[in-house]
Amino acid sequence: MSPRTNDGEREQPGQPDAGRPAPQARRPEPATGGPTPEPEARRATSGDDAPETGTRITGSVSDAEAVSDAEAETRDSDEPTEARASGEAAEGREPRDPAVGRDSDDRTEAREAAGGRELALPAQPEPAPVAGDERVAAVRRVGEAGRRWRAVHLGACAAMLAVALTAGAVALGAVHEQRGVPVAAAAAVSPGLLAGGDLDASITALQTHLRAQPRDFGGWATLGLAYVEQARTKGDPSRYPQAEQALGRSLALRADNDQALAGRAALAAARHDFAGALSFADRTLKQNPYNERALSSRIDALVELGRYDDADAAVRTADQRRPGIPVFTRYAYVHELRGDVTTARRVLDRALAASSSPGDIAYVAAQLGQLAWNQGDYATALTHYARALAADENYLPALEGRARAQAASGRQAEAVKGLELIVARYPLPGPLVELGELYEARGRAGDAAKAADQYALVDAWTAIARANGVNADLDTALAAADHGDRATALRAARDDWSRRHTVHTADALAWALHVNGKDAEALPYARQATATGYRNASFLYHLGVIEKATGHPQDARTHLSAALKLNPGFSALGAREARTALKSLEATK
Repeated sequence: MSPRTNDGEREQPGQPDAGRPAPQARRPEPATGGPTPEPEARRATSGDDAPETGTRITGSVSDAEAVSDAEAETRDSDEPTEARASGEAAEGREPRDPAVGRDSDDRTEAREAAGGRELALPAQPEPAPVAGDERVAAVRRVGEAGRRWRAVHLGACAAMLAVALTAGAVALGAVHEQRGVPVAAAAAVSPGLLAGGDLDASITALQTHLRAQPRDFGGWATLGLAYVEQARTKGDPSRYPQAEQALGRSLALRADNDQALAGRAALAAARHDFAGALSFADRTLKQNPYNERALSSRIDALVELGRYDDADAAVRTADQRRPGIPVFTRYAYVHELRGDVTTARRVLDRALAASSSPGDIAYVAAQLGQLAWNQGDYATALTHYARALAADENYLPALEGRARAQAASGRQAEAVKGLELIVARYPLPGPLVELGELYEARGRAGDAAKAADQYALVDAWTAIARANGVNADLDTALAAADHGDRATALRAARDDWSRRHTVHTADALAWALHVNGKDAEALPYARQATATGYRNASFLYHLGVIEKATGHPQDARTHLSAALKLNPGFSALGAREARTALKSLEATK
């Protein structure tokens, strides 16, 4: 999924019933015709959900746009472990109910997925302040991470991933998908909750509560949603079966409760079952048309299915019903996908101005950083990432984005150090691939082996994800096309395309076809990936290379030049190869 999916509202699991939200008055439609999105809280709260305490925005996007275009233009120029229940922990016992506590088989499954090896790895010390980016007061790190990674060979890397996933890690925000990760799953719990370090504590409190009150269907639904978020933010797919059990328990107690139905939509999205997410979201909205989670999941599912017009309509509906920061961010991303960067930036600026909680600030500022980085504006990107990290020094998208912007700015040593610290704590596909490519680009003695270790960890993560019900085809296709088995990349890309037609799946399929020597078949997909106007240098690079291979030299020069002009540091290896291909074309004019 897209990285533009995260909650903008805080929830405290296990709180009393807050009652169903009242419908909001319909706002006047803009002169351009149809209702325009108003910000809805990303963290959809159901009628049975806990009280809302996070940032709320009282005006819609259309209201904000109508305030002052002149004022907006002025702004445009100023870019600115799970823990066990306390009693059982004291006695050293695991919870007996797998929906409440970790299943004892999770660690074994993770080890098997990583090759059946278990190593006694050195314990990670407590994060200590690091003086890296002087714009951030303090960013926590894991000490001696670089030395440990230099000492660990390929098998140790895979085992380390399994241990890291089952032992737990520090909470972080939003996937990924980023890249558009494109596969960042819909969030279930507020980033503000994560930023405050409350997610694990809230899960512990919920577990204790549910042992005493096992028929609390709302508590089970909230626990399931918290597991979804914990799985997503820690890169630990083994949490998803626990989330499914908890949500199933809630629905068994009360089949029509929209909180659990919305949780099933969030779980399906987290597992990249976007058709399922859409179905559950629609079922939820029949029960409660104002359920924020369902409204949010519906938008995300439509985006990830490539139904961009429908997603735009859905964001407008959500904007009318439940305004909040999440609709601002979704609205911005839909516009970015269509190449309207100015509107996307303006909306995100307004969302940031309205943010007050650390989680909201970190989330929106990181989105602005990603938007700036996509346009090759590294100085602005670093400024936004610094603001995000000042609000939450452990926020992964900002940590990863800062390292990427540092690398593109020529600060390779800082970028490598930052990514080494990230992957030691969060062994997720995006930062693993980025670090591997930086090692390859650096080319020192031993760097090739280090890079291979990172790519092997991606394979280990993918195996664990699949074992826990996650569709990892897009992750597999993207990583394997350049750094793994090409046939596997093509098979995964074709499978993903059979389920959804997004710009990201079109690009992944085009590139997988190219690396397998099927350039004529790849060309239509590469063109489809750029057809919406989405300004992505990697997509333009892939298109240019494929056009060069299919005998379209003029088009290839145009698109390779456009990629390097838009974002000259879009990839440590890809940008270098784009320059080489462009020189070759110029030489044969």
